[in-house]
Amino acid sequence: MRKKNAGALFMDFQISPDDRVGATPKKGSRSPRSAPAKVARGARVEPGFDDSAVYVDDERTSRTPKGKQPRGRAPKAKRGRGRRERKPLTFFGVIWKLISWLFILGVWAGVAAAGVIIYYAVQLPSSETWKVPDRAANIRIVAANNQLISNRGKSGGEAVSLRELPYYVPAAFVAIEDRRFYDHFGVDVVGLASVALESIQAGEVTRGASTITQQVAKNLFLTPDQTLGRKVQEALLAIWLEQNYSKDDILELYLNRMYFGHERYGIEAAAQFYFGKSARNLSLSEAAILAGSLQAPSRLNPQGKPDLIKARQTLVLNAMAKEGYISGNESKAAAIDPNQTIRTKVVGGESYVADWVESLMTAYLGDVKEDVIVHTTINWDLQKEAEFVIKEAVAKYGAEKGFSQGAMVAMDVDGSVRALVGGVDYQKSQFNRAVTARRQPGSTFKPFVYLAGMEKGYTPDTVANDGPIDINGWQPQNSDGKYGGEMTLRTALALSRNTVSALLANDVGPDKVVEAAMRMGISSPLQAVPSIALGTQEVSLLELTAAYAPFANGGIGVIANVITRIETADGKVLYDAVAAGPGRVIEPNIVAEMNDMLHAAVEIGTGKRAQLNGWPMAGKTGTSQKARDALFVGYTSRMVAGVWLGNDDDVGTKLSGGNVPVDIWSQFMTKAHEGIPVADLPGATSEPGLDQAQLQPMEQPAAERPQRTLVDLLGDIFGGN
Repeated sequence: MRKKNAGALFMDFQISPDDRVGATPKKGSRSPRSAPAKVARGARVEPGFDDSAVYVDDERTSRTPKGKQPRGRAPKAKRGRGRRERKPLTFFGVIWKLISWLFILGVWAGVAAAGVIIYYAVQLPSSETWKVPDRAANIRIVAANNQLISNRGKSGGEAVSLRELPYYVPAAFVAIEDRRFYDHFGVDVVGLASVALESIQAGEVTRGASTITQQVAKNLFLTPDQTLGRKVQEALLAIWLEQNYSKDDILELYLNRMYFGHERYGIEAAAQFYFGKSARNLSLSEAAILAGSLQAPSRLNPQGKPDLIKARQTLVLNAMAKEGYISGNESKAAAIDPNQTIRTKVVGGESYVADWVESLMTAYLGDVKEDVIVHTTINWDLQKEAEFVIKEAVAKYGAEKGFSQGAMVAMDVDGSVRALVGGVDYQKSQFNRAVTARRQPGSTFKPFVYLAGMEKGYTPDTVANDGPIDINGWQPQNSDGKYGGEMTLRTALALSRNTVSALLANDVGPDKVVEAAMRMGISSPLQAVPSIALGTQEVSLLELTAAYAPFANGGIGVIANVITRIETADGKVLYDAVAAGPGRVIEPNIVAEMNDMLHAAVEIGTGKRAQLNGWPMAGKTGTSQKARDALFVGYTSRMVAGVWLGNDDDVGTKLSGGNVPVDIWSQFMTKAHEGIPVADLPGATSEPGLDQAQLQPMEQPAAERPQRTLVDLLGDIFGGN
């Protein structure tokens, strides 16, 4: 034995053969490591020399671990590995889980929405370039007394400010379109939620939720496409508008830009078109109708179905009362009586004037880029009279005489147009038969033939033979199929003998007739052919009437004019008319001869039905082939007026220039000359007029007779036959 050292611990151990390296254990023996002792869970492990482990249960492991039973107590049944005990769900637990999931979904929805907004936002131009586009320029056309004729331009009306309107006009739009307009930031979140809930309950989209600001944004910047991208951009632009403009500015933009149907944009254009008054003078009832129409302007405008309009108006008035803009009694009083017809403006013939004026604007100003006021020569009272007499004649004689349209032009002898009617009903047909239409003037063209004859040396007393003629195979005949034999040129023109006119034109030359007509004011292209003597070349009523003005004013050529001044809305003058024209186009003595003959035409000729309360007058009737056109152009020393009647489809009528057209002319001119002192025609003699005897063919002394007469010409042509 070894001696034990003090304080040292000695252990005795023995090595068996099986423990040696490379030894083979005996059969049936078991190594300690092959059957380890079972150990309590949580015991400390100590190493041993025989590769075994000693398990020690000391005080450091005596504390009960979490979830373990203390020593000495019966252990609980073991649960499966990895399983956790489920706690029963409570009501508040369900609520908490629901809130958690909703929160998570909300976060993801917010992220998705932000992504969509960013995606469509980057497609917009930089906000630094955003600005409200200029409103389309309005052309306000007024008569000589400043009476509004019409508004023209793309908008159809001028812009008005909120302070110019009655308080209930903007209130009507706010009440029905966006009742929280003054509270939201451009997008009405409350309104969106309300519409969403309604739509879910109904199973379809029940109504829109766009605010007034969003509608302005859409109209100013975007297309009308109903897409997600457009709605997102609309909302972004609405917020931008709210940040840069006041509520009143936005509402003013809204009222002046919205579409009200019939190509009318803005409250002023709508008020003028539908009610014939300014938006400044709208009644509560009318304001409610216009506000209600914005939901569907093409269907709910004041000219739509009355029952739909009345229902929508009632809805607007009730909304106004609910929001406190008006009282319940005011709402009831303004509502349309179910038995009452909705009164709207009937567009009159003055719109033909407005169309003509608008067509001239480019020539006067180029592109109109700002609101302008156009002052015209139109006499409002005479304009209304002209419209009345044309409509009355068509209504009274149209069915009997087979015509459906009429036109009229009246102007001072200097070419200033005082009245112009382009048709019977502008609402049914906007075609301007006074300015745009080209028609055969018939015998109203003959004065230019006789003018060329007078300028060649013939006189009203030159004798001609009214008989059969043949001009290179052309054989014109008189409308009555008869011949009158020898007669003066005065009589021939008064009785509108075609043969004499053809003979005279052939003598002076068709080219001289064309030159005379163009010098007088005919601007349509004319061909120098023999038939020009009978008015077969097409011209407009406007130019034909203006071409008679030199006869009335003493020989001075005129250009038909209607615009006197153009100025901006703030009074800056852009154009001021000055006297202009070709100057003298007929010598005074020729004027006197022409007035002599044309006066005879209304005294004893085809225009003898003309009556003018003692005023000296002159003129010429005209009827085209198959009576497709019936005309009369007459004048005094104060005014020239032309009348046309017929059909748009060129169907023949039972008219002649000497019946209904002369009656219309007489009625209008009588009105136009009321209270004006009587004045003679230029070149008139002291004689009160010519009688039948004076107009008969008379023999003249050889010394007084022209050296070469039309009788001589007939002899040359027909060899004395």
